[in-house]
Amino acid sequence: MSLPRVVWLIGLFILFMGTRYCSVEAKTRRILLDTDVDTDDFFALLYLLKLERSEFDLQAVTINTNAWTDAGHAVNQIYDILFMMDRDDIAVGVGGEGGILPNGTILRNVGGYLPIIEQGITTAGGCRYRQAIPNGSGGLLDIDSNYGLRKAFLPQGSRKYSPLQQPTAQEVMIETISRGPTTVFVIGAHTNFAIFLMTNPHLKKNIEHIYVMGGGVRSKNPTGCCPENDTSSCKPRQCGNHGNLFTDYTSNPYAEFNIFADPFAAYQVIHSGIPVTLVPLDATNTIPISESFFNVFNRSQNTYEAQYCFQSLKMARDTWFDDQFYTSYFMWDSFTSGVAVSLMRNPHKDKGENEFAEMEYMNITVVTSNEPYGISDGSNPFFDALKTPKFNLKKGGVHSGHVQTGLRDPFCIVENGTGRCKDGYTEEITGPEAVRVLVATKAKPNQDPNSPLDRQFFKSFLDVLNNPKQAGRFNFQTQFPYYKEVLYKLDLGTKKLGRNVVFDMDMSAGDFLSLFYLLKVPIEVINLKAIIVSPTGWANAATIDVIYDLLHMMGRDDIPVGLGDVYAMNQSDPIFSSVGDCKYVKAIPHGSGGFLDSDTLYGLARDLPRSPRRYTAENSVEFGAPRDTDHPKLRQPLALEIWNSLLKTLDRASKITILTSGPLTNLAKIMLSSKNASSIIQDVFVVGGHINYDNNYKKGNVFTVPSNGFAEFNMYLDPLAAKTVFESKLNITLIPLGTQRSICSFPKILKRLRLTKKKTPEALFALRLLSTLHWLQRAHHKYQHMDIFLGETLGAVTLAGDHDSLKPTWKFKQIKVFATGVESEDGQIAIDERQGKFVRILENVVSAAYYDQFTEQLADKRQSAVVGSFEEQKRRWSTPPSNQTESIL
Repeated sequence: MSLPRVVWLIGLFILFMGTRYCSVEAKTRRILLDTDVDTDDFFALLYLLKLERSEFDLQAVTINTNAWTDAGHAVNQIYDILFMMDRDDIAVGVGGEGGILPNGTILRNVGGYLPIIEQGITTAGGCRYRQAIPNGSGGLLDIDSNYGLRKAFLPQGSRKYSPLQQPTAQEVMIETISRGPTTVFVIGAHTNFAIFLMTNPHLKKNIEHIYVMGGGVRSKNPTGCCPENDTSSCKPRQCGNHGNLFTDYTSNPYAEFNIFADPFAAYQVIHSGIPVTLVPLDATNTIPISESFFNVFNRSQNTYEAQYCFQSLKMARDTWFDDQFYTSYFMWDSFTSGVAVSLMRNPHKDKGENEFAEMEYMNITVVTSNEPYGISDGSNPFFDALKTPKFNLKKGGVHSGHVQTGLRDPFCIVENGTGRCKDGYTEEITGPEAVRVLVATKAKPNQDPNSPLDRQFFKSFLDVLNNPKQAGRFNFQTQFPYYKEVLYKLDLGTKKLGRNVVFDMDMSAGDFLSLFYLLKVPIEVINLKAIIVSPTGWANAATIDVIYDLLHMMGRDDIPVGLGDVYAMNQSDPIFSSVGDCKYVKAIPHGSGGFLDSDTLYGLARDLPRSPRRYTAENSVEFGAPRDTDHPKLRQPLALEIWNSLLKTLDRASKITILTSGPLTNLAKIMLSSKNASSIIQDVFVVGGHINYDNNYKKGNVFTVPSNGFAEFNMYLDPLAAKTVFESKLNITLIPLGTQRSICSFPKILKRLRLTKKKTPEALFALRLLSTLHWLQRAHHKYQHMDIFLGETLGAVTLAGDHDSLKPTWKFKQIKVFATGVESEDGQIAIDERQGKFVRILENVVSAAYYDQFTEQLADKRQSAVVGSFEEQKRRWSTPPSNQTESIL
């Protein structure tokens, strides 16, 4: 062959190969992001949204709900971020009501609320892994609300969670991946994606690659170490551990949070046979948020998305529990997105070369149980008491050992030594269990030695976020041309104020209806002085914002709201009090008819006008914080602080009536905080409890705990608090479950609301909420308990209503509450004529009078809403002030 022809062929080959690689690189990559919506998760989300869609097209977001966020708050934050970024086209999936049968059959639409090992046929269940995550400040409360910034910053669009209409996580995964080749990013727990893989093996062929942030292979935790040459009594905490469970390192020093949240699910993903790239703590520990990066970021906020990320990062720093933020907070999920994108741009590079991280292939697995294998000690539902292991797992295999049961599992704790449990450890191994995975080992330094940014990804992150292309359109304030914050309060004039009342609520749907009613009762009859919130009941702590919005609607921004303890009595961890068990609250479903709906007020919360007041993580040294934040006066007060502040404003002759409509945690804490509390409290109306008269054995309402047939939820959710209250000197009136049931007719209350001629905004909202509850009860079996919440309103009507027409009948009985720690009897009430406490018990009311009073009070034009809805608020903020006909109070 002649030389010119050889040269020509070589040139043609090079041209062909170049074209081939260019065509690969030009391919649009379809991406599905599965996230737990922690702070760094939406950093990753925004990073992906800013990339050229012709190159990287984010198709869908599914929300992992058993780790660092709660479903209702997370899904609405995702909707708002996408609205800000003009990406309402992106599908969002969350939850689902499917379950797993005892024989291992996985039903459709498992919601991922529970780790696979805990998943039964409902969304109620335990928290063996999730209890490592704090429920309050520094944990779920701050992540659900994004430190209070979510509602302050993000614009609100039309998309929102709606019951029975919200696409589920599995539906979105199936639809997205069915449409064609998809790359999946998993930056939370692996439950959703593992369930997808286990139930849709035929769709594996459409998954091109899986990118995972999580685990620690050879990592050595740099946090919790004592300073060099330290001569004090400093004791290292997590220093050198493989994992980052800062609440659980004494029992499990190996696991990282994302993998620990559901080790068996992570095992399924890693062992799926699909190519996996892992960005573990090995790499993320080498890219901490440095002070220089923070300062450069502070000066580089040219887009709304950059501002939102920086403000979130700043609040995380300002509220950090110690002075080691810059060595303890890392670029976890955002760094993973950067590494993944860089790898996807270079698919032909076999060794994983990319811009941002050094890579290495390793053989790993995910530890799901602890040796010795094949034991049966009650810790492992996959094997214990089953003839055939669930999912046909191998007897004596790697899944058959002891499974960590909680933070203080005795099996895991070695006296004066390192914890021995490895659940969730991404362990490097050899043998048949090993899977070859591409692993990021170290963040690459910045190629520009003169840059203040010491990592290459820092530059990319800031450049991408601040790119004017595909930038956010507006934030909440700039969404409206005439936005203005206004606080309202009731004009008392010379009115003689009525009975001082404090409302203690757990934010169930019935509690919000009761709050409307209390605010409508003439202030000459009821003077609502304060609201204290118990997040140990039907809603998560961040739902306190719905209270602020309702008060704003009713022109009562002057009423203080205090947040109570996030754990029932004796349920917080004795070593690390910010975490705790869920022994009682696990009875509440996470999904439909439970937390998902309570946290969103059944999809209606976003229809309320937006209050300037909201939960915020702002804090003050005065109240025990390590430092003042920028606006310490905005700090969210605690329930006991509100109570003590209220006492200082009362004259000596005044007393307080307390209406409780939730667990009695707050009231028990008040009683334990002061010996004189009972002398200041005139009386207490307790909505809750179930009493069986004459041994008629009518059931209680704790429908998710079959072994306990006679408890009522408010007593069951904190039985020790109930016992404390009912053994006190308080003058108690009980509105028990049996009496509540006598007025639980949806058709009757709805008919009355529809027939009323006066339509106030609050009456219309109550009608919408009650209609929704009634429709859901008829539409889906997961909502059969909706009448529980209608019954709760009887407490407010009994306290403030017209007794001449209600004609209440009372009994005085000596009762006691069981709080033995035994699930089958905790929260039950018994008549005890020897040692029980005398309590006035509401036995009956005229139901027709109740319906009339509730309806007429809400329809009364007096003390009515000053701004009827978010839609009305939007109209005001979109109209020049000179054209507004309604004056601002």
